[in-house]
Amino acid sequence: MKNKIDIVFFGSSTFSTICLEELKNSGILPTLIITTPDMPTGRGLKLTSTLVKLWANENRIECLSPKKLDSSFINILNIRSYDLFLVASYGKIIPESIINLPKYKTLNIHPSLLPKYRGPSPLQEQILNDDKNIGMSIIVLDKKVDHGPIVAQKKITIPNWPVKFDELEKILAVEGSRLFAEILEDWVNAKISPVEQEHSKATFTKKVEKNDGLIDLEFDDLYVSFLKTKAYNPRPGTFFYINKNGQKYRIIIKDSEYLNDQFLIKRVLPEGKKEMNYNDFLRGLN
Repeated sequence: MKNKIDIVFFGSSTFSTICLEELKNSGILPTLIITTPDMPTGRGLKLTSTLVKLWANENRIECLSPKKLDSSFINILNIRSYDLFLVASYGKIIPESIINLPKYKTLNIHPSLLPKYRGPSPLQEQILNDDKNIGMSIIVLDKKVDHGPIVAQKKITIPNWPVKFDELEKILAVEGSRLFAEILEDWVNAKISPVEQEHSKATFTKKVEKNDGLIDLEFDDLYVSFLKTKAYNPRPGTFFYINKNGQKYRIIIKDSEYLNDQFLIKRVLPEGKKEMNYNDFLRGLN
């Protein structure tokens, strides 16, 4: 059954790539992959493909990266009658004119137990809120963000909580892809009835900004600061400022722990220097 279903996959991030690899392990390969266009990166502003496009090339799957999801793109999709669209961290709003194209609708792998944590940063917010009620949702995509009815959900126990962003990202991408693989046959055979979300209980996340990682070591709550080092690792990172000889320096926190009600910084990357042990850094200030 799985190999007979023509699936178009929409995704652009590391989360998307992990999903694709796990789907492959489950015997599910999309016929077509849609990702966002190449973007200029680094100091030289070199055009760089998404990880999803690189994965598609490695696995010899056709990949498109349209600038706009307009009528021209819809005409391309209409050349072939695809069965199902699957979205996992695509990064763009997909219009209804595309969502409604496939026979078995458009499903979305979302890394939270919806309706909690809708929006662009569910992983970071779950860590920041120290929310151990972690899980995955498969929903039918509609025109509103993370709003569609629920096809399946799965709660997941995370050992050694709290974990870093990239660890949680991997766990939930793998589990979400496995959940999709488990329900796919029942979904296309109409054995699953989607359930409307409890919209009154919805919570919303915001786009993560660079300055969200700023920590005030003197006034901020210690445990909240520790959670920030987990939620914003590796991006955008957590940091604090020091003043020395009349100048302000940015110090990036590379590793930390919370022990006996104390926030302990272990390693830092001072502005203009190499990564070092935090105690060595403090000694160098004297």
